Amino acid sequence: MKNSSTPLQNRVLPTGEIVSASFRGHFTGNRGVLPFDATGRLGPSRWKHQHWIICTLHHPRGRYHGPQPARGWTPFFFTDEAVGLAAGHRPCAYCRRDAYDAWRTAWEQTFGHWPGHKEADKYLHKARVTRRREQVRHIADIGTLPTGAFVLLQGLPHLVRKDGICSWENGQYGPIVPRPTGPVSVLTPRPTISILHAGFRPEFADAASSDQNDV
Repeated sequence: MKNSSTPLQNRVLPTGEIVSASFRGHFTGNRGVLPFDATGRLGPSRWKHQHWIICTLHHPRGRYHGPQPARGWTPFFFTDEAVGLAAGHRPCAYCRRDAYDAWRTAWEQTFGHWPGHKEADKYLHKARVTRRREQVRHIADIGTLPTGAFVLLQGLPHLVRKDGICSWENGQYGPIVPRPTGPVSVLTPRPTISILHAGFRPEFADAASSDQNDV
């Protein structure tokens, strides 16, 4: 039986790692059924399918998912949607239809047509993680990056905002500071960067509801 004082390994970082931590999650994500062992740790797998999605904490019918639903999937938790996007996820079509429709519209504007979620997720999967389960990163000039992108600076993830950047550490954002200049390592997958350029705007933790359940 798992020690209830030890958090499950279900918090997702902008750098792609899944860790055991107690910071708050405003969104949850689905990669399939990935059960925990008796100590609350995951096995070697990090996904069972390529449909990595960002969901609400509550089922649309009002039920609270909780950290271990009785069946169907293993929830992972993100500080906010921008973190989920950096980790390679995209909005869920079932519980977050408005966000999904906005994502699909931005995809069409970027790539010319919507190929369906299966082909879109297959394309995104190649841009987010390697076969060795390592996050795919790329280099770009920080001045060209859109609001909602995550970059790595001085060993810490930083969120790009319209008015600057802010560090992210242990589920918390630091103060907004001016953007630096020059090339940076980008954590958010290339296709998602294009989606953000096309106008998709993720929800940030500072805009999340304060009455959602801790997870």
